[in-house]
Amino acid sequence: MKLFRFLITMLLPFSTVAAELNELRFLTEEYPPYNYTQDGKKKGISIDLLIAAAKSQEIDIKLEDIEVQPWARAYRTTLIKPDVVLFSTTRTRLREHLFKWVGPLSSTRIVAMAKKSRGIKIQAALDFVKYRIGVIRDDVGEQLMLELGVPRDGMHEAILPEDLADQLAKERIDIWAYEENVSKWWLKKKGYNTDDYEPVFVLSDGELYYAFNKEVDNKLIEQLQLGIDEIKNTKGETGVSKYQEIIDKYR
Repeated sequence: MKLFRFLITMLLPFSTVAAELNELRFLTEEYPPYNYTQDGKKKGISIDLLIAAAKSQEIDIKLEDIEVQPWARAYRTTLIKPDVVLFSTTRTRLREHLFKWVGPLSSTRIVAMAKKSRGIKIQAALDFVKYRIGVIRDDVGEQLMLELGVPRDGMHEAILPEDLADQLAKERIDIWAYEENVSKWWLKKKGYNTDDYEPVFVLSDGELYYAFNKEVDNKLIEQLQLGIDEIKNTKGETGVSKYQEIIDKYR
């Protein structure tokens, strides 16, 4: 027994369990206007909110503490590695028990986006099998398509959203299953006229959250939630909430 206690004592200093919120590993992706890089700087609604909410709890989270990765890699890392946070993550029934959640940070709408000129009509899930559907691997758009019964081999998986924006514009895919505002942002960034595109089916109306690995201490979850609630309920210099000021910054 004494030997066991000795070994535990020796291991404690090397524990990887985060004791403070700013000791967690924060992962995100290029998902504007919520989280993205511009001129080498990380920015977006969810990044500003994270930093402000932590600051309200007297915790310093810096931009350099946030890693930008392709979604599929970040998603899988958060599932299997303790002390990891992933954002912005759509909270769905399928994901509910995979993570611990803090938020919401924004409403979101996942749609099937198509070129208006194609005249694509989707009345039921079965209609999707007629088309080539672009998805980001492990993204909520792919997961919602699978829930509808769309076979995986009927979908074209990509790692980067800008690739799917090009493929939709060049008609290499017929439909892009993705967040509505983010898909329009990428189409515009790639030089396409967003007026030429339209959602032909709403896959889900939901909300975006910070998703924590299940092993993260609940006190850290509660701490960030308190911070977000405070930002939402505290007036800023313009007379609206500090949360609304962050939202307005990216409109």
